[in-house]
Amino acid sequence: MQKVSLDDLGMNTFLKRITLYSSGGPFLEGYVLGVIGVALPLIVSEFRIDEHWNGLLGVASLIGLFFGASVGGWLTDLLGRKRMFIIDIALIGILSIISAFVASPLQLFIVRFLIGLAVGADYPIATSMIAEFTPRRYRAISMGFIAAMWYIGANTSYVVGYFLLDLKGGWRWMLASSIIPCLIILIGRWSIPESPRWLMSKGRTDEAESIMESIFHTPVQLEDETAEKTDLRRLLHGTYLKRIIFVGVIWLCQAIPMYAIYTYGPQIISGFGFGEGRAALIGEIIIGTFFMIGTIPAMFLAEYWGRRPLIIWSFVIMTASLAILGIIPAPTMVVVVSCFAIYAIASGGPGNLQWLYPNELFPTSVRATAMGAAMALSRIGTVVSIYILPTFLAENGTGMTMLVGAGISLLGLWISIAWAPETSGYPLTETSSEGFNARKVASR
Repeated sequence: MQKVSLDDLGMNTFLKRITLYSSGGPFLEGYVLGVIGVALPLIVSEFRIDEHWNGLLGVASLIGLFFGASVGGWLTDLLGRKRMFIIDIALIGILSIISAFVASPLQLFIVRFLIGLAVGADYPIATSMIAEFTPRRYRAISMGFIAAMWYIGANTSYVVGYFLLDLKGGWRWMLASSIIPCLIILIGRWSIPESPRWLMSKGRTDEAESIMESIFHTPVQLEDETAEKTDLRRLLHGTYLKRIIFVGVIWLCQAIPMYAIYTYGPQIISGFGFGEGRAALIGEIIIGTFFMIGTIPAMFLAEYWGRRPLIIWSFVIMTASLAILGIIPAPTMVVVVSCFAIYAIASGGPGNLQWLYPNELFPTSVRATAMGAAMALSRIGTVVSIYILPTFLAENGTGMTMLVGAGISLLGLWISIAWAPETSGYPLTETSSEGFNARKVASR
């Protein structure tokens, strides 16, 4: 029987299940980072902590993400996607329960760091699974779904926090509640097989073909994958190093303002003078909904408009939105919510592409490692900025904070104009080759 190319096939139920349960990791990151934003005011009150510990608890999981993404990506390329796919979710669930019993800020910092470690390891695993199973014409949509799930996770945490806010020991229940999605994701992932592309890159072609035939019920032809060892030195020079810097910077420029809004959103909204507690939380849920909505048009625009124009124009709008909030003195609630909403919708472009680009621009043997490295690079700046944000906000006010955010988005615009490639419509083996960089400004 003649083999059919993977890129000529449609999305069946099994591939949709891979996309759904692979996106569980981003859902959990959104959840654990969102819920700490709701819990922090209660934790500050109970433990009587200062801005120093407030900042540390806010960035604890982000520090863990840095190390988890760095090591997890390498282990995923070395040992395979399937094994790590299960272990990290189980660890997040166990640590979520432990976080409900901490007795000091230091203990909470350690547990939050370990949760971040496990979540960070999941990113390169999950995104590699999606990229390596999905036909190319659905790749942008599938990766966009991952970005949407981050925001769904964050918004879910705010809803949970809203109902637990006045409960005695409510912040402990908030932090422990992530065990529920962990169990659901773990059950869903259990029967998902190893990535065929990873198997082929290790010379295990028969196993790869068997898996693809069992999924599609017909012999499937993957693009030729070169069997090669995972060599980290490929990422430390030349084209691949430049690509890691590019992805890391656009991720950084999208993530810093976004994480600030999610981690300290209620405090930022209160800083504009629009109430505290539930009032600020409702405002945050509304803004978070716009973040989620922004991923939907970006899924389709990345394919039909192109990756390069999408990321450039997204950063233009994001920069302008934050600049307006920084320039206008004492903006009204309508202006604040409108600017945050426009920013949130526009951030769907780089928010989706920060997942898609690293999986398209690196070969299978180092794809997860590159994804982890780019993510880790972005988290260095994110950790520092989120740690200093409470002090900066208190000393300089919300207006100056918004202007700094606009400057960060402007950096993302500059790097996108200079380096953003157009990868829409090309197979993974082509976009991940070193020579593909020559087409970085070409339109399809």
